[in-house]
Amino acid sequence: MSEQFLIRGGRKLLGQIQVRGAKNASFPLLAACLLTKEPCFISNLPLVQDVLRQLSILEKIGAQVSWLGKRSIKIVCSDIDPKDLPFDIITYFRGSIVLLGPLLARFGKIKFPLPGGCLIGARSIDTHLDAFSQMGVKLRAEGKNFYFEGRPKASSVTLREFSVTATENVILAAASKAKETLLKIADQDYEVQGLVSVLRKMGAKVEQKTAHTIKVSGSKKLKGFKHTIMPDPLETGTFAAMALATKSKVLIRGAAVDFLELFLKRLRDFGAKFEVLKGGKEILILPSKVLKMDKIQSLPYPGVHTDLQPELGVLATQSRGPTLIHDPLYEGRLKYLEELNKMGASIIFCDPHRAIINGPTRLVGKEIPSLDIRSGAAFLTAGLVASGNTIINNIYQIDRGYERIEERLQGLGADITRVSV
Repeated sequence: MSEQFLIRGGRKLLGQIQVRGAKNASFPLLAACLLTKEPCFISNLPLVQDVLRQLSILEKIGAQVSWLGKRSIKIVCSDIDPKDLPFDIITYFRGSIVLLGPLLARFGKIKFPLPGGCLIGARSIDTHLDAFSQMGVKLRAEGKNFYFEGRPKASSVTLREFSVTATENVILAAASKAKETLLKIADQDYEVQGLVSVLRKMGAKVEQKTAHTIKVSGSKKLKGFKHTIMPDPLETGTFAAMALATKSKVLIRGAAVDFLELFLKRLRDFGAKFEVLKGGKEILILPSKVLKMDKIQSLPYPGVHTDLQPELGVLATQSRGPTLIHDPLYEGRLKYLEELNKMGASIIFCDPHRAIINGPTRLVGKEIPSLDIRSGAAFLTAGLVASGNTIINNIYQIDRGYERIEERLQGLGADITRVSV
């Protein structure tokens, strides 16, 4: 039985909403547990499908997972067998790829399938394969499965592109090596910084040498750790865009301002009204009657995150004049704009990476599919803005990244219902 979201739009939001733990930061922290046989404690875990799947993978290969509270767990990975990897779960989501680094470091021989995830364009794991090759790992591909042999060696690794998960995989693989590993073209986004913090707690020495160079001097015996997952910057940005698009007053609690500096700067440039409170832990979004956006470009950190670009695309439909959307990272990221056109938006596609949105336009509710996690969140915003009823299908995609989002939006006065069909 599938589920839909039914949204009766046109209402303003009012109240406060709590940001949950960062989904993408959870994956490498769970993977780091594989590097030690000591207990690891993680709190503020977001209860979303992809994180629960990552936990299920760990349990399938022998990890002991104990729930200490609603969002707190204890993990012990003393008896692990990578031969029991559940390929069917791994192929559901891309975050599972970060298990590869620690499993290779611990066992030196792994069969691993091609991970799944959002359909936003070509997302091969070539950068990961190239990085492990530089670390001396032998690999071959058969169909959709990859065979790795040899423990990663300490070395100098240059990534072929800025990749969050490849950065994490190399750091995880290097953390148990006593010798030095130098990683160049490293991503520095929030997930990576959270992982670095945990590896330091475990006994590895991780240093940032330049803006995109990380040196790892690991330890053959890493310790367990206690860590609280940071608030999700992507949820923070999503809720900010929702409030602005609906011209609402919303207090975002537990915000992650430190990783949204350019995003918030651009919102101010566009005419958005908001206040950052409590040292960056809260953001009060105020009704902004006139927004004028000019250009949105997605770039690696510290740029505007590609996962927030769809939310800004919806916001552009409610701003004055033309807005250029440019996402150079994924050629499928702009597909959601086709659905917005069906809802009444005025959008011209220049090429797979660029589009011009003319606003403001009146959006009208339609039945639309959730293409991926972030387009699904953007369609929630569009449905809240639109007149009439909006039906969003494939909402399992939204559930992968946003915990019980309909209940949280109902707390702001949104007319949204989860419906079984």
